[in-house]
Amino acid sequence: MTTIHHILQTLEQVAPLIYQENYDNSGLIVGDRTKKVKNTLLTLDCTEEVVDEAIAKNCQLIIAHHPILFSGLKSITGKNYIERVLLKAIKKDIAIYAAHTNLDNIETGVNKKIAEKIGLQHCKVLAPTSNIINLLYVYVPIEFLEKVRNSLFAAGAGHIGEYEHCSFNIQGEGTFKALEKANPFVGEVGKAHIENEVKLEVIVPNNLLFSVLGNMRESHPYEEIAYGVIELKNENQTIGAGMIGKLKKPMSEIAFLKRLKTTMKATCIRHTRMLNKPIEKVALCGGAGSFLLKNALAQGADAFITADFKYHQFFDAENKLLITDIGHFESEQFTPEIFYEILSKKFPNFAFHLSSVNTNPVHYY
Repeated sequence: MTTIHHILQTLEQVAPLIYQENYDNSGLIVGDRTKKVKNTLLTLDCTEEVVDEAIAKNCQLIIAHHPILFSGLKSITGKNYIERVLLKAIKKDIAIYAAHTNLDNIETGVNKKIAEKIGLQHCKVLAPTSNIINLLYVYVPIEFLEKVRNSLFAAGAGHIGEYEHCSFNIQGEGTFKALEKANPFVGEVGKAHIENEVKLEVIVPNNLLFSVLGNMRESHPYEEIAYGVIELKNENQTIGAGMIGKLKKPMSEIAFLKRLKTTMKATCIRHTRMLNKPIEKVALCGGAGSFLLKNALAQGADAFITADFKYHQFFDAENKLLITDIGHFESEQFTPEIFYEILSKKFPNFAFHLSSVNTNPVHYY
């Protein structure tokens, strides 16, 4: 039997909490990470009905996309659905976890799932995030270069897009003089020493920096390691909001809307007026994505799929692309499948249940 910690650790290796937006509340909301768990329920939202389903299926953990808590509570008396969900989960000893914008912002997350469903190819992140990668440099004696370099790679350093084990190496001479209390790996106390060294440089994302530095310290032979970490403003091309790709073949606007409505199980689609041009390049964002319209326009998208557009925001399309608002729930309804795909690989014999509850609060007449 595994623990909640082991399950969440697996999920966070793919969608680290550090990738969530600053307004978000992803993570463990209710429960004890050390508790053993037999069954887990995967859902988009955590409602009272979902908690009841977890109880019926003997699930000790609920993993949801949307956090049940976004802001602080001053009391938990059951006066609204949020408090009732928390009370019921606590009474039944059911943990609640949310993976929200951290799952949105990874290349293989919510937006990739939408792209797969509608048949997009050659996809890339629509608005890459910056300031989440670092340059690590460390000076290594030549004979230990391969050992140290491989230890950094093992911890996840040196990954750039579709390439791994990326590094830059500059050979030179390092000088130092060991003081009286030193225990030098090379050279002698009190004497100046010149050592043939390599300046090793690798890229490290923020979420892996701690483990990469740990591996560096374990593999490096020096008593005092000369290294530096520089935060880069570079965009991380695999982390960020939205996604853009191309259909296998251009489609008419009507045919595109029909496919979208069927594939995404949408009752209706709110859209800007037809432009009488084929749809091939498509931008998308699960959930409320109007903030990415400018990115979709800048990258020449023919259509933009998202949800929660306000009336006046439709004008911002400027007759340059087709905005298609398919609904918030509709755009993210397949998110539990992502949880299942990630977790079932690591725990093939564990019981992960996809919730059968339709949590969409919006209905159409």
